[in-house]
Amino acid sequence: MKIPTQQLLNDLKIITEQNVQLVESLLSETEEKLNFRPSEKSWSILECIEHLNLYGKFYIPEIDKRIQNSNTKATENFSSGFLGNYFANSMLPKEKLNTMKTFKSMNPIHSTLDRSVLNEFILQQKQTINLLNRAENIDLNTVKTSISISSFIKLKLGDTFRVVMYHNVRHIEQAKRILKLTNFVE
Repeated sequence: MKIPTQQLLNDLKIITEQNVQLVESLLSETEEKLNFRPSEKSWSILECIEHLNLYGKFYIPEIDKRIQNSNTKATENFSSGFLGNYFANSMLPKEKLNTMKTFKSMNPIHSTLDRSVLNEFILQQKQTINLLNRAENIDLNTVKTSISISSFIKLKLGDTFRVVMYHNVRHIEQAKRILKLTNFVE
């Protein structure tokens, strides 16, 4: 995948802003709705968002460090790497749900959660928008980041942003589906 760098960053900012709007709207929902779990093995809305927060705790500092330590200049285009493009595309929600195994350390199921999870997500997304703005001045092709599953695998920064944002979209969509279910349960 090849895309103008500024277009990629703008697209990712729009995704992030839409996610913030949706989560802000969840602040008005009852704790009961936010903690509703469609089945014993599925996540609640708060567990979906907490899962994203857990990943944010890894990626936000990792991306920040890589941006701070970069002495590169922005390039006109971003070209996705093979592995990065594969990971990013695998994160996007599909029409037929493609379930993925979650690492135990990133699985919030049966946690006691409250609205503070939503506020943390909103804060993390504002930090992410700041990182996307700062990334406009560096080369998303040559700056590389570690990924949460292995410090040996490094992705281009542009791909890391895509993986993180698409992963967010995946679980925001999951939270929306659960919210619709709660309207039928009431």
